Amino acid sequence: METLVKIENLHVKYNTKKGLLGKSQIINAVNGVSIEINKGEILALAGESGCGKSTLARTILNLEKSQEGCILYNSCSATKTFTKFAQMVFQNPYASLNPKMKIGEILREPLEINTDYNREKINQTVKEKIKLVGLDENALDLYPHEFSGGQRQRIAIARALMLDPEFIIADEPVSALDVSIQAQIINLIKELKEKYKLTFLLITHDMRVIKYLADRVAIMYLGEIVEIGKTEEVFSNPLHPYTKALLNSVPNINKSTKKELLKGDIPSPANLPEGCKFHTRCPRVMEKCKTCVPETYGTRHIVKCFLYDNL
Repeated sequence: METLVKIENLHVKYNTKKGLLGKSQIINAVNGVSIEINKGEILALAGESGCGKSTLARTILNLEKSQEGCILYNSCSATKTFTKFAQMVFQNPYASLNPKMKIGEILREPLEINTDYNREKINQTVKEKIKLVGLDENALDLYPHEFSGGQRQRIAIARALMLDPEFIIADEPVSALDVSIQAQIINLIKELKEKYKLTFLLITHDMRVIKYLADRVAIMYLGEIVEIGKTEEVFSNPLHPYTKALLNSVPNINKSTKKELLKGDIPSPANLPEGCKFHTRCPRVMEKCKTCVPETYGTRHIVKCFLYDNL
């Protein structure tokens, strides 16, 4: 498959202070991530809260700065113009829409800033996009507070579609919604992907959403990708102990998987463990895991774990 977005050895760090008079400390949010996102696929990025998923997403769109590594779009360096072809749907539909603007104004704004369309063309495009996400034209004259959470997320998706992007990052797009509404938004994403051949990076901790939507899945732990492969392969044959633990946390999602229980808490990104970052919680830890960093093993189904150094 053709690669649309390629991320190579990406590092993102923050310098923060602990308390008012505390010493500064380095937060290692993303640690050497290398990943390829293919045209027309939905690649899911999964992991616990705080593992660096959203930071990675924001860095791809130049909303955060990296200290090392590069991001390529269609084999070229991703610049500010990349944002015309890449958009983001944020987690919280209540916070991502300006409450002082009518929906029509919110949707017209990207076109007014980034295109030379006349008013008639802009209004026509706005009407097309709002219908595309299942809402009526009457919605354009209303304010965000007049809509439900699911409707607001539809509006946020419409805004992301205004410039006809090729690539969309959906950051926990249904986690803030009622369960009864989640399926509608998930199906909308799937329909848009298939109809317009869109490429998605789907960020979520919900393995059920991944199983239904994603073509491939990447598992992230403490800023690193520890496993990546086709969704059906990862779910039927998870390799990394962390992946097995994530799958076992969802009732009945993978009955054939042997239980892998985690120990302890997630280490602080300000004080990363030596060796394999997962060794402090791994039920299959070996001595070399505590001091040596594992390579990535495999080709299509890739895992970063010493258990598979013969793949």
